[in-house]
Amino acid sequence: MRKLLSGNEAIALGAYQAGVAVAAAYPGTPSTEILESVAAYEGVYAEWAPNEKVAMEVATGAAYAGARAMVSMKHVGLNVAADPFFAVAVTGVRGGLVVVSADDPSMHSSQNEQDNRNYARFAKVPLLEPADSQEAYELTRLAFGLSEEFDTPVLLRTTTRVSHSKTVVEYEEARDERPLPPRFVRDPEKLVMIPAYARRRRPLMEERLARLASYAETFPHNRLVPGDRRLGIISSGAAYQYAREVFPEATFLKLALSHPLPVGLVRSLAERVERVLVVEELDPFLEDAVQALGITAEGKRYFPSIGELSLEAVEAGARKAGVPGLTSPPDPLSACGEGEAARGGPPSPFTGRGTGGEVPVPLPARPPVLCPGCPHTAAFYALKRLGFYRGADDPSLPGELRVLAPLRRAGAVIAGDIGCYTLAVLPPLLAIDTTGCMGASIGNALGMEKAGLRQKVVAVIGDSTFLHSGITPLLDVVYNGGNVTTVILDNSTTAMTGHQEHPGTGVTAKGVKTRAVDLEKLVRGLGVEDVQVVNAFDLEAIEDALRQAVERDEPSVVIVRGPCILRVRGVSDSAAVDPAKCDGCAACVRTGCPAIGLFDGKARIDPSLCVGSRCAVCLPACPQRAISLKVAGC
Repeated sequence: MRKLLSGNEAIALGAYQAGVAVAAAYPGTPSTEILESVAAYEGVYAEWAPNEKVAMEVATGAAYAGARAMVSMKHVGLNVAADPFFAVAVTGVRGGLVVVSADDPSMHSSQNEQDNRNYARFAKVPLLEPADSQEAYELTRLAFGLSEEFDTPVLLRTTTRVSHSKTVVEYEEARDERPLPPRFVRDPEKLVMIPAYARRRRPLMEERLARLASYAETFPHNRLVPGDRRLGIISSGAAYQYAREVFPEATFLKLALSHPLPVGLVRSLAERVERVLVVEELDPFLEDAVQALGITAEGKRYFPSIGELSLEAVEAGARKAGVPGLTSPPDPLSACGEGEAARGGPPSPFTGRGTGGEVPVPLPARPPVLCPGCPHTAAFYALKRLGFYRGADDPSLPGELRVLAPLRRAGAVIAGDIGCYTLAVLPPLLAIDTTGCMGASIGNALGMEKAGLRQKVVAVIGDSTFLHSGITPLLDVVYNGGNVTTVILDNSTTAMTGHQEHPGTGVTAKGVKTRAVDLEKLVRGLGVEDVQVVNAFDLEAIEDALRQAVERDEPSVVIVRGPCILRVRGVSDSAAVDPAKCDGCAACVRTGCPAIGLFDGKARIDPSLCVGSRCAVCLPACPQRAISLKVAGC
């Protein structure tokens, strides 16, 4: 089949035929037509999101569920979406995730010009650059498989000329069918980026880059084009088209997968030719990378770093460079241009040795936990009863953790967020399935639902985080007909960073009283009709509210309200276990309260940690009713 398509239309066609299930975007020239074109295809969920960050989070949620997803935006939109973009670069994906950034050199319809190729280097993800509509189609199709093979989002970077110019595209009619896994595959060490898990993912990113660099050497759209040995040209994207016209006889290294750089192909070009020029728009992205290899290459000395290139601009640069066959005399050559070789990072300041050279004895691990009396404890204890988690019979759990694992398996997936409550991913709660960046839980949950996940999806977010960046994704749920349950854990402070004020507390940073945001009114103002407010320490009320919310066929919000225990003073009692009634079932331990432990097969509560009636979640959690309150010191 052959059709005349713009680059944007070709990207949409490539995504459709690759089996994309979810596409999200915020409109912005020169990217707008991508989603408009995708939305015309049957079998694809497409949405305009309230902003680019939400669009990225929706697409990421779909990819976490195993669906192929695409998010598109103009270059400045990636600034808005940077937080979830960098987060998913760490977690990786399940289904292929393609991020399209349409740059606008010369600012035809933008407030600035920026080279978003730098985002690929910064996030350590592969970068694809189509040079025409045919490549836009082919690279988009390849991008989804590349994403899945290397467990990474793929940045597909176009420019205005590629996005809006039309060329003939040869394409297939067949569409890849990508069925979802039957259930969400729980893997918090991959999808929940608490620091301990993020540190384990970090080396994997470097390994991924190394494998991608090897792959780039044989990537079919990276190719050496033989020509005159006096001149070698390295180029990509729209700049390649101009360079081919101005330097028709030169030897070319045409790049489409331009990060990580195919070092072998670059060296091969340099060995074949007497001189290397790099022709690229905006920043010296490729030039700097080539020079870092110790190869003498020139580019921005002759070709402008401001505005888009044109035939005239490239030809003017060629004359400045004194390329044979052009009439202008060459500029005097300078001694600079080789650049410094890439250096490794600074040595670690930690030697691993104490005074005298001896290896110190490591301190015992102190895993992070929610505080005794934390208002989030009951909510997560209730949420894990909705969650699909490894049970006590799961042989993959260490023996000492099996007794702490949830005993019930139900259907809900729990999308978590950034805050104290992220710690609920750890034993014994094990009650969070994903966490990327602030505000992402709601968008991730919507993406999973729209991808076709059969399980119920619940998003969890704190009051401060909701006001930070959760309002827009909740608006997106309402606007795009989602059926997500959002749990707002309202402890009336920004607890994790030290109890700072926020718009919901009614107090400014100066300590001045001001008007507080009413979360209930705000949520209803966004269009959510099913809103419940429950006491954070009333376990039965929380369970009832959650059960009702997830069963409703509409967006729902449960606000679980209770003060951060670190801001509460005057504890006068504590909980105690009657050993005669305790049968060692560990139900109280599974609440996650660090004041409770098992000793000699019986539960025991540390009175120095317990906050007593301020919390008392363990009382209804005990099936034997073996826990009661007593006055401190008695």
